[in-house]
Formats: sequence, structure tokens, C-alpha cells
Amino acid sequence: MAEAKQTTDHDEIRRWAEERGGKPAVVKSTHDKNGGGILRLEFPGAPHPHDENLEEISWDEFFEKFDREKLAFLYQEKTSDGKVSRFFKFVSRS
Repeated sequence: MAEAKQTTDHDEIRRWAEERGGKPAVVKSTHDKNGGGILRLEFPGAPHPHDENLEEISWDEFFEKFDREKLAFLYQEKTSDGKVSRFFKFVSRS
């Protein structure tokens, strides 16, 4: 069984995402000028085309929302068969 880890460390989250080609994003329909928006990580490129429902944001904006919403990052380094995993989920810190 693959092990899931949880963190709030910005450097660890960014490292994990960038190693997999991930970029910080929000769901367009929820993004507003007041800093609202549902956070996502987008992995553009094959086999995952760009999701038109997502809007890329800066890492600074991403982590500002992440901390304001008191989120934690649940993720997996490798799948159960040893391949690089892209599994992640945002969860409440509490």
C-alpha cells in the first residue's frame, strides 16, 4: 500500500508539485478580486491537457489562500507499484 503524507510546509508542497510539472491554480468560477477561489494544482501536458476551468496563479497567491483557509496538503510520493504519484488532496488542518 502506498503511504500518504500530510504537510503545511510551503517549500515541500512546491517541490512536490514542480517535480511533477504542477502549477498553482484556482477554479475560475470561484476566483474573485477579494482573494477567493478554490485551490487546485494543475498538471498541464500529456496525458493531461490544460483544464479550461482553471486559472493559473502565483505561488505567493496560492500560499496566501492556503494559509488563510487553514489547509493542509495530503499527498503521495509514489504509487503502490513504485511509480511517481500525482495524488494529492487539500484537507483541513484541524
